[in-house]
Amino acid sequence: MSHNGSLEKMRAYFSSGATMSAAFRKTQLKKLKQAILDHEQELYDALYSDLRKSKEESWVTELGLVISEINTAIRKLGEWMAPERTGTNLLNLPSGSRIYKEPLGTVLIIAPWNYPFHLLVNPLVGAIAAGNVSVLKPSEFAPATDAVMKKLFTTTFEPEYILYVQGEGHAVIPSLLEQFRFDHIFYTGSTQVGRIIYKMAADKLVPVTLELGGKSPCIVESDADIRVAARRIAVTKFSNAGQMCVAPDYVLVHESVKPELLEALRHSLVDFFGSRPQESESYGRIINHKQFDRITEYIAEGEIFHGGETDRQNLFIGPTILTNVPLTGKVMQEEIFGPVLPVLPFSDRSMATSIIANHPDPLAFYLFTSSNKKEKEWIEGTRFGGGCVNNASWHLTNHNLPFGGRGNSGTGAYHGRYSFDTFSHKKAVMKTPTWFDPAIKYPPFKGKLNLFKRVIR
Repeated sequence: MSHNGSLEKMRAYFSSGATMSAAFRKTQLKKLKQAILDHEQELYDALYSDLRKSKEESWVTELGLVISEINTAIRKLGEWMAPERTGTNLLNLPSGSRIYKEPLGTVLIIAPWNYPFHLLVNPLVGAIAAGNVSVLKPSEFAPATDAVMKKLFTTTFEPEYILYVQGEGHAVIPSLLEQFRFDHIFYTGSTQVGRIIYKMAADKLVPVTLELGGKSPCIVESDADIRVAARRIAVTKFSNAGQMCVAPDYVLVHESVKPELLEALRHSLVDFFGSRPQESESYGRIINHKQFDRITEYIAEGEIFHGGETDRQNLFIGPTILTNVPLTGKVMQEEIFGPVLPVLPFSDRSMATSIIANHPDPLAFYLFTSSNKKEKEWIEGTRFGGGCVNNASWHLTNHNLPFGGRGNSGTGAYHGRYSFDTFSHKKAVMKTPTWFDPAIKYPPFKGKLNLFKRVIR
């Protein structure tokens, strides 16, 4: 299906300057916030249908995070948009220098299915705040949420400002990129698909933000508070049935406290979801049978310490802890993206780092320790996108921190001010007065070399 006519209308709308003022941007952010609140119950129902998320989980991980992002953008927009004064070097004195924030133009935002609302709308907040027009491509694998979002956006915004495009990603996205040169592409999803989009964008020199995934390690040192560590690992690892890009992918625990941690994890899971998690209102489901079959293969590769229950018809996989997992198995070679947690022992830091090195540059890294020395060694000695000490995954919710990966886990960052920056061009402008115009700046230059050397160093 061709969207070329709609895309050209979007380009013309942006070129008209309609999106440039702070007043316009704030109005659109307020409209978006009200639309979310107006469709709140429909979104709860849709997220339950697609992933069996409770209202509480849907608010904390989807709607509430976006509302918080909108509130921050509205409150801070004037500050973000203001030209930024910066220094001027000796050569250019008495000039003044400023950095202006300019919208990029027409941007494409592509979202995955695991947080189908949050991961589509959160980057959109930054795009609106920065003054862009946006094309939204949701995941087709969360159809109920997709349908509600289509209604929300098509009844709230004109298509020349925000265009909502449905369909199968493998067909729609290449078609969009062939038809039109976007000014920026923001993609959240798998590394495999991210590479494809990056290549397609490179052909037209389109800048790209990639929010990908990977195997995010969680280290539990011998001096950690084991009870707290277990609860904080379990609550995020098994949120959304483990289908979270920043969930701890595997745990490396010091061998001296491995038995204690395993028991604490088991106790936490029973405490959170009961002895029959399939009946828990707080525990989700796998998105589809393809993902169910992929995840269940991992369970067979280790010894089940806890959980392991599966029900393919109902897309249920219980929260599962594995031990004695081979490093060469798929469960330790691929991103799990499901409710399966391998727990491996380590005897010293070099052993743990060698395991992490098998999958460098993870999106997230988590460390549990009471030692400032160990904290410093781990944080400074490990390359990762972002992370937590004595916590897991919650750095994602802090809009004062940039969120993003590096290497195979992504490129670029967003959230709060960083979203505004991602969707803005920083335009450098130097203004020079006319009252001071020394002849030394002009030819002939003969005999001025020593002076130039003193000035330009």
